[in-house]
Amino acid sequence: MKITTVYDNAVYPESSVTGLTSEWGFSCLIEVSGERILFDTGGDGSILLHNMGRLGIDPKDPTMIVLSHEHWDHTGGLSDLLRTNRNARVYLLTSFSESFKNKIKNPVIEVQGPAEICDQVYTTGELGTSIREQSLVLKTTNGMIVLTGCAHPGIEAIMDAASGFGGIYGIIGGFHGFSEYNLLNDVEFLSPCHCTQHLSEIVSRFPDTYHKNGVGRVFTFG
Repeated sequence: MKITTVYDNAVYPESSVTGLTSEWGFSCLIEVSGERILFDTGGDGSILLHNMGRLGIDPKDPTMIVLSHEHWDHTGGLSDLLRTNRNARVYLLTSFSESFKNKIKNPVIEVQGPAEICDQVYTTGELGTSIREQSLVLKTTNGMIVLTGCAHPGIEAIMDAASGFGGIYGIIGGFHGFSEYNLLNDVEFLSPCHCTQHLSEIVSRFPDTYHKNGVGRVFTFG
């Protein structure tokens, strides 16, 4: 399994790829079981497509696009991407606005409860109240990797939902205002990015399990 960060607030400084652009938002590509899944699309389509090009990712390649929540910094690149990719299935929450759904001409799958999206990939289903969000849960040989958009429902709620699929090995993505650090004591792989407000505290508390993220970062799991 391979996870590539395509859109983030920062560029991964050790990336071997030059010319990458950072901007507020998040997107990553998951390659697993013959599928290419784009999780979120960042906030700006031109930046998303630029980074995909630099990273050697054909915009037509994703077979699925999963949107964590409806905020612009996670969905803003969708329309530009779908002008090129007219076949990818778009997984979004049932609670997304009708106006948003009606703009999508690709096949749409509305997510409400936890479900398997494809082999080794699951959604937590719709979590939260005021801001509803889904996270992805990826099955690896080490355990489950949780991918978050912004974690608006809270890391604890996301971990509780994800643990229904198996033991949690790692968490990647936005942590928002998360500060209940004891919840991460048994997590062996941490890569918070994007909207994580207390990043420096997480880095200092978990130096052995923290992995720096950013555009161009590639993680490989068995």
